[in-house]
Amino acid sequence: ARPRLARGMAASNRKVDLVLVRGEGQYLSNVPANVNLAVLNKRRVSDAIAALASHIRATRPDAVLSALTHMNIAAIMAARVSGAAPRIVVSERNQISEKSRGTMNWRQRTTYGAVRWLYPAADAVVAVSRGVARDLETFGKLSAAKLHVIHNPVFDSEIDALAKEEPAHPWLRDRYPPVVLAVGRLHRQKGFDVLLRAFALARAQVNCRLVIAGEGAEREKLFALARELGVADNFSLPGFCANPFALMARASVFVLSSRWEGFPNALVEAMACGARVVATDCPSGPREILDGGRYGRLVPVDDAQGLAAALIEGLAARRGTAVARAHAQGFSVDAATARYLDVLEARP
Repeated sequence: ARPRLARGMAASNRKVDLVLVRGEGQYLSNVPANVNLAVLNKRRVSDAIAALASHIRATRPDAVLSALTHMNIAAIMAARVSGAAPRIVVSERNQISEKSRGTMNWRQRTTYGAVRWLYPAADAVVAVSRGVARDLETFGKLSAAKLHVIHNPVFDSEIDALAKEEPAHPWLRDRYPPVVLAVGRLHRQKGFDVLLRAFALARAQVNCRLVIAGEGAEREKLFALARELGVADNFSLPGFCANPFALMARASVFVLSSRWEGFPNALVEAMACGARVVATDCPSGPREILDGGRYGRLVPVDDAQGLAAALIEGLAARRGTAVARAHAQGFSVDAATARYLDVLEARP
């Protein structure tokens, strides 16, 4: 992900090490110069525990913050065996019960099974939404006192600047026909199969196109479904987009069609770019972000007809999005950084 939190902490005059298991990813070049990048060069997170413990022992940080379940487990173990005794804060970004329900191999089963045993050993656990916090209380058997809800750091001035650039996709350079946009990993979680069905229903009434920016295992399955539905000529999967904000700023409707989430950054980003938004009322995040539907349309999960009706309404709408855009700017890097620093620097 974009290193917004590391950048925010460094800008707040903290010494920040960004520690990666592998030195790869689309946003590696976005790491700011005032953040020390440490790469452990290990194949798996489980292989990196000893190297991470050595890094902690050598650098003696006041606090360690990790994200994602498998990395959280590794960070807790590494910090505890390092002998450095830093404050340990882990953050959960998604519905852990939903993720664990889809596990297939022994490594994943072991990781999710360890949550109940190791998360209580952390000094604090951050959930990115109230829904994720409730899920952690149930799945992880965590006390409410250990949990802190901090929304993701999404908005900063970079988004405004990037939104003004020329969009990479030619369909977003044209005013007509209007474009429905979605952004995300091509995975069952994102509900793009339902979005395609909804798009086919909407297109039967309104001339429009659909662009889904992202990569993943479901690419061929989505193309096959588009051909089956007869909308392949008006459907595009351009892959990873380095600047989705330019697309968001010009889309007629942005759609989040997920079956589950934690706190979907893309929904906030689209609002901040001035897009009209439609989202599933999935667990969790969209209802919090949209304030129960005040700032965008909420529809049931897996409801293609309901989503199609929302698309048609959004494509026909003339109401401005300035209020929703201002609301999105409240999910700022500065606000999240301040909250995280409060948790990281709390005294026992």
